[in-house]
Amino acid sequence: MAEWIGINRRARRCYGFDEVALVPGAQTVNPNEVDTSFEFNGKRFKIPILAAAMDGVVNVKFAIEMSRLGGIAVLNLDGIQTRYEDPDGVLEEIAKATPQKATELIQAVYTTPIKEKLVTKRVAEIKKAKAMAVVSCIPANAEKFSKLAVSAGADIFIIQSTVTTIKHVSTQYKTLNLIKFCKSMKIPVILGNCVTYETTLELMQTGASGLLIGVGPGAACTTRGVLGIGVPQVTATVDASGARDFHYKRTGKYVSIITDGGMNRGGDICKAFACGADAVMIGSSFARAQEAPGRGFHWGMATSHVNLPRGTRIQVGTTGLLKEILLGPAKVDDGSQNLLGALRTSMGSLGASNLKEMHDVEIIIAPSIQTEGKIFQVGQRVGMGK
Repeated sequence: MAEWIGINRRARRCYGFDEVALVPGAQTVNPNEVDTSFEFNGKRFKIPILAAAMDGVVNVKFAIEMSRLGGIAVLNLDGIQTRYEDPDGVLEEIAKATPQKATELIQAVYTTPIKEKLVTKRVAEIKKAKAMAVVSCIPANAEKFSKLAVSAGADIFIIQSTVTTIKHVSTQYKTLNLIKFCKSMKIPVILGNCVTYETTLELMQTGASGLLIGVGPGAACTTRGVLGIGVPQVTATVDASGARDFHYKRTGKYVSIITDGGMNRGGDICKAFACGADAVMIGSSFARAQEAPGRGFHWGMATSHVNLPRGTRIQVGTTGLLKEILLGPAKVDDGSQNLLGALRTSMGSLGASNLKEMHDVEIIIAPSIQTEGKIFQVGQRVGMGK
């Protein structure tokens, strides 16, 4: 599979969403009769799409609305919501900043210490509305914040960093024992992020219930440019799904694969499921919702790094209600709204009655799939030409 890139050095060819297409099979299904639900740790969710733990996307109100609609929104416990009693003023300041000052301002805003009482308060606010409380933090804060979150009623806990492995070497600080942590937790744990078969398989052995797949594909992330690391999401998802299936065959435990990032249209989401994902996590599409706290702006989780930011603030605009983005009716022509409707229609056209059957549809390498016959859309910057 690998190709020579120079003397004594070979590299594997990997693929992203824009390079592949899905092939219709021998049958079709009524889109109104397909099952798009996502089962996680014994609980079923109508919408297999998670809203990413980004401060421009998820606050308490957004999490409540997402839960009401049947999906999951992840609250960032390392972010603005737990650093400020009244985060709206800070978010307004970020939205008004010039592009030249935005990263510098975000770096300054995140130097305010996290208040443990706000960790408890935010989770309690979500639970008071009888909504799913799903929270995320970095490994360094996991032991402390997990106790606070669980006591406040959190339903799922996520540990997230740019790259997560079982073996983390450091002489400067105590590393988190992921196996011990997952075993001690009373609620399901999701770990992320990773992109390779071997690491996925190792992380599944911790006892985690799900894994986030993706390094650097997010719309506001600059990790691939700053650090030069990452694997395109089609290949990363296929490899991770292969590890999941091997782990399930060997142990009988099914660990959910959640493709994280790189999707901003319905077609991307459909391709992620065809690659083997059980659910997907997106940020920029939800940052465009009226309910999103970013006011039409979106920035990556690593933007606030003091010395080496790996994200930028981007303007995505506000295009509609969260319900419209998820369930329609779509009011834009670029595939960024009615994401569930797109998934249903794709599944019907491919003959897949449920997400498990989506894992078996044919995928072809098709580098012209985005441009073939689209000269007028490209020239007029409408639809797929945006």
